[in-house]
Amino acid sequence: MMDQPSALEIVSAVREFIEKRVMPKLEGHDAFHARVAANALGIVARELEHGPRATEDERARLRALLGVDGTLEELNRLLCERIGAGALTLETPGLAEHLRATTLAKVAIDQPSYSGLRAALKD
Repeated sequence: MMDQPSALEIVSAVREFIEKRVMPKLEGHDAFHARVAANALGIVARELEHGPRATEDERARLRALLGVDGTLEELNRLLCERIGAGALTLETPGLAEHLRATTLAKVAIDQPSYSGLRAALKD
């Protein structure tokens, strides 16, 4: 793997190029598709920047909540099984907090300017 530039720097540079150099020259359907591409690159950049920490935090919360270790996929599958079986409910200590934190982390990566996210972060 190369040291410089990082994947985040490359994605950010391409997004900036599209937004500042390409989009101003486009109209109609082409402009729309350029905005979609720039938005997709923004999601990828945020995932590269914040995804590892969000994943680490989610996995730590799941380990504490479930009392077992495993991959994030395994722990989420077990969480779903326990919720489906009624073994975990919103009254279970830590479950509501985990679900809220996980949802906010995902929305912060996908749609950081979403007004609902800003409101939820104020709570």
